[in-house]
Amino acid sequence: MAGRRWVPPEIWYASLSTAYAATGGWITDASDRILLVKPNYRPFWLFPGGALDAGEFPHEGCAREIREELGVDLKVGPLLVVDWVPARDDRPRPLMYFLFDCGVLSEDRIKLQHDELDEYRFVSVDDGLTMVDRAAAPRLTAALRARRTGRTEYLPAPVLGDGTPP
Repeated sequence: MAGRRWVPPEIWYASLSTAYAATGGWITDASDRILLVKPNYRPFWLFPGGALDAGEFPHEGCAREIREELGVDLKVGPLLVVDWVPARDDRPRPLMYFLFDCGVLSEDRIKLQHDELDEYRFVSVDDGLTMVDRAAAPRLTAALRARRTGRTEYLPAPVLGDGTPP
């Protein structure tokens, strides 16, 4: 391997692509409706959750975000969905999204954090599909399949007809 030049680790790592990482909780009520929250900083609804902090494991970030947003400590269960969403105009890097099964929650336990969230609702999958951002909609049906089969779903984001990611 004569003549081969090794790049120092800090230079090599700095040259790699990066992605944002976020996490969410798939929470249902006793009637199997899905919990969505309405942030005051977005026009659409989301799963409870959010961006990971530096060095934070996805399952720990999920537990932290649920505690912050809903005021409850829930057991973070199996990973249901991993979603890869390409960069787009309003987000310069791709997003990796981890959706965990966080079980069943009764509405009377929720203490909504009003600094970022306006409201919450337990909804059917069909209603949820009309409430979430189009990039997040496939997570709903994928999470249902994953919960039923016990197998994590991987969602590489599709590209729309005009060549842009959803």
